[in-house]
Amino acid sequence: MSDALAEAVARVWPDGRSTWEALGGGITNHNVKVTRPDGVVVLRVAGKDTDLLGIDRTVELAATRAAAEVGVGPEVVDFVEPEGWLVTRFVPGAIPRLETLREPEQLRRVARALRAFHQGPPLPGRFDALEVVEAYRDTAVERGAVLPAAFAAAHELARRIAALRAEQPPRPCHNDLLNANFIDDGERLVIVDWEYAGMGDPFFDLANFSINHELDAEGRAVLLAAYAGDAHAAGLAALDLMRFMSDFREAMWGVVQGVVSELDFDFGAYAAEHFERMERTATEPAFRSALGD
Repeated sequence: MSDALAEAVARVWPDGRSTWEALGGGITNHNVKVTRPDGVVVLRVAGKDTDLLGIDRTVELAATRAAAEVGVGPEVVDFVEPEGWLVTRFVPGAIPRLETLREPEQLRRVARALRAFHQGPPLPGRFDALEVVEAYRDTAVERGAVLPAAFAAAHELARRIAALRAEQPPRPCHNDLLNANFIDDGERLVIVDWEYAGMGDPFFDLANFSINHELDAEGRAVLLAAYAGDAHAAGLAALDLMRFMSDFREAMWGVVQGVVSELDFDFGAYAAEHFERMERTATEPAFRSALGD
């Protein structure tokens, strides 16, 4: 892979005045820190067949620019076509520890960052969690995958959740708020990796962050209060429903990656982990109440 990354750097900067190092953390793409005479940037080399995951690189570009405009994303330096590689200004700082982002003051920072993006300019793409799950199902089956036994019941619950959330006006959303996608530069909390961004349900973002950071009920209430002004019952119910949808999407992402990706990664175990957590969420009294059972 080092040869391929070296070729990518030379493709973008053929003058031979670059030094580079691979950055870890990505499963789908490769991120390269490139030092140039005029500064340090990150080259994001898109993985193979990422369109099968619902990724549109032009939407990623628009979302990254929008995030930079509202102060929560890295500056866009270049967009390399036809490959769809993104070049952004390197953000000096550190990925916060997962436990750190669970602290109340950090949750308030996260809420402010998400609210700023959600209230920003519209994006050219759409993100509907149920539609994404169904697209992943179709792609996986077309390529010979056998759907997990949990899919049918989960899909029925997802349809009910989609009906309950159908009247929510779509807002710009990130939709992939893993801990590794946050950088604290000492002043700002910067969010990176906007490849799944699109117009969607803001509560998917809140729930996606919540479940990826293992927030308990108290933590979710703090996050919601910081985001919306108070931890109102309807908002907490929406969080419970969308936590289920977040894991359902992630589980089916693992299923489709298992048949399209060439990376040495256990996508089957990844999918199983998220199906199991999704099923645990579905048994919680708060979830059943939010569902109307």
